[in-house]
Amino acid sequence: MDSIKHAVELARAAEAATTPGTLPNAARQDFRSEMQDSKLREVRLNPDHLEKSRLVGHKSKDDGRYYDMLRTEVLQEMDKKSWQFLSITSPTAACGKSLTACNLALSIARLPERSVLLVDLDLRKPMVANYLGLQDGPGILDVLEGRATLSAATLRASIGPSSIFVLPGSTPSSNSSEWMASQSMGTLLHAIKREFRSCIVIFDLPPILLGDDVISILPRMEATLLVAGVGNTSLADMRESQKHLQRTSVVRVVVNKVTEAPPAYYGYY
Repeated sequence: MDSIKHAVELARAAEAATTPGTLPNAARQDFRSEMQDSKLREVRLNPDHLEKSRLVGHKSKDDGRYYDMLRTEVLQEMDKKSWQFLSITSPTAACGKSLTACNLALSIARLPERSVLLVDLDLRKPMVANYLGLQDGPGILDVLEGRATLSAATLRASIGPSSIFVLPGSTPSSNSSEWMASQSMGTLLHAIKREFRSCIVIFDLPPILLGDDVISILPRMEATLLVAGVGNTSLADMRESQKHLQRTSVVRVVVNKVTEAPPAYYGYY
């Protein structure tokens, strides 16, 4: 009987370990110790800056409740398929996709049995570092071009008792489409899956209708969250976006009530 009980416990532990972003206690402690021993940069996020940036996902009260609900819905859907990679995009600019990506990551980080990596994959207009208030340093483009390692470009950003891993953008690139389809990108994604195997990985992608960047990278993603903006996204934009998203799993569509005028993006208005 003892041997049967032991076998059942091992099977349960193995099943839990295959779910991205959640680990049994012992494994989770090993992972955190491993990350603490690594050379990742450590930063403390400024609450005042987050407030000005409309980042509320780190709060457990009313301000962050919307993102907590989104978090639960997205994670439930991803856990069903053991998905790890979640891409976030929008039909056009100024829909709030980067804001949603940051808030969702901060909300997931508050769960004690979850870890999250936020990757700024909007190579044309990286905004994650600006929203989080991060200082200049190596970013994803430096890794793709071989000027920095993944560990050197990734940092751990903390707010209160929670923390998220961040692979920020760096200088904007005019060769975004080429990088998205490159072998270097494939190698980087494999490295992320290996090095952050216990993390849900959120990729902030460019708007889907402003180039072929998103179309190039979507086959490498497992799930997608589409963010639309009231006043910035037309019904025609949504229909066109859905055509491009037919080959990926859209876990949710978020509609933001954007009131400010959209800024210039990629030279578009």
